[in-house]
Amino acid sequence: MSSPKVLFGFHAVGVRLKTAPKSIVEIYFEPTRRDARMRQFIERVKESGVRLIEADGLRLSKLCGSHGHQGVAARVEAVAQVKSLDELLEQVEARGESPLLLVLDGITDPHNLGACLRVADGAGAHAVIAPKDHAAGINATVAKVASGASETMPYFMVTNLARTLNELKERNIWIIGTSDDAPKTLYQVDLKGPVALVLGAEGDGMRQLTRKTCDELVSIPMRGAVESLNVSVASGVCLYEALRQRT
Repeated sequence: MSSPKVLFGFHAVGVRLKTAPKSIVEIYFEPTRRDARMRQFIERVKESGVRLIEADGLRLSKLCGSHGHQGVAARVEAVAQVKSLDELLEQVEARGESPLLLVLDGITDPHNLGACLRVADGAGAHAVIAPKDHAAGINATVAKVASGASETMPYFMVTNLARTLNELKERNIWIIGTSDDAPKTLYQVDLKGPVALVLGAEGDGMRQLTRKTCDELVSIPMRGAVESLNVSVASGVCLYEALRQRT
């Protein structure tokens, strides 16, 4: 069995408490914080029967490796996840749903990854995919920023991203990349069918091989002075346009 990991912040711990309370070893809280949010949180923990431990801010910061814990942290066991992208896609297809995937190429900032996982969960994406190299993995910071979505959104890190995209094509999933110089905009393409939306890092964009592997390129219209959006914002724009078309 793998050693317990640490989640921190009200959202991240609250989602685990809601979805898999038996996986929580113990929850730490800062007793000097007595506001309504903390009182309500402690009530939920007591109702669940999870062990509660008082801890001062310094101990929580050491436990989390961050000062942004909001006075709440939890040691948790891993929750069983879908083991492979193929397994997940088979489940999606068996439910009669059109796959909606977010592919991140070169996103190394854990804050960006956490925000992307959060928006992917909110828009109902089925998974987020990234290359094993030049990409952020799931850590405590990602979990905090994701506000619980790192627990619910499947995140697959693949050895060869171009090969994975080609395998998605074999499943009739249309690969749509985003690029500032694309001839079409996001709003001119059909996102109702099986789709993988590919976004690169802000500034650098997608790597050349990833770009060449895409079936189609689209741009996000920019009407103001700035030239690009943060990748998590761009992910939200793209995924929610897909959700709008599918609803």
